[in-house]
Amino acid sequence: MAKKGGISSNARRALVISYVNQGLVRSQSDLVELLADEGIEVTQATASRDLEDVGAVRGKDASGVMRYQLMNSEVEPLARMARVSDELVLSITASGNLVVVKTPPGGAQLLASALDRASQSGELSSIIGTIAGDDTVLVISRNATGGKALAVQLRDFIGSALSKKLTGGSRKQKVRR
Repeated sequence: MAKKGGISSNARRALVISYVNQGLVRSQSDLVELLADEGIEVTQATASRDLEDVGAVRGKDASGVMRYQLMNSEVEPLARMARVSDELVLSITASGNLVVVKTPPGGAQLLASALDRASQSGELSSIIGTIAGDDTVLVISRNATGGKALAVQLRDFIGSALSKKLTGGSRKQKVRR
């Protein structure tokens, strides 16, 4: 397959998430080979960083095979969002019960995955689901007219993730104006 030119790190990480969710990644070398099959050449160090960035850990699956899996801890959605929020969200717009979140090319699936996990954990319980394209995530509110409120929740959620990233935790920091 021809080399994919200009693929963003967010798009590559979206592929990593897909491969991990499919149970295809037993080692970093497996990931390097899977990406190479897509025409994306990465070093093992890059594969390692990508696995860490998406929250994948190596462990035994249900059948006892060692493979990478995405973490399912309750704090994981916020931690994952903190890693990507400062460069992943370009705009948030609401209408009716829908919110449209624009991302750089290749970033939508990564963001949608983080939002889905936050919804499943109850952290963003007003989300019924997401649909991701390449650079756009459609977030659907449970409330028929809840798009505007959901947009505010998403801004707060993404902002708190970024704030925790910048302050190194949940310590409050004075903001100078």
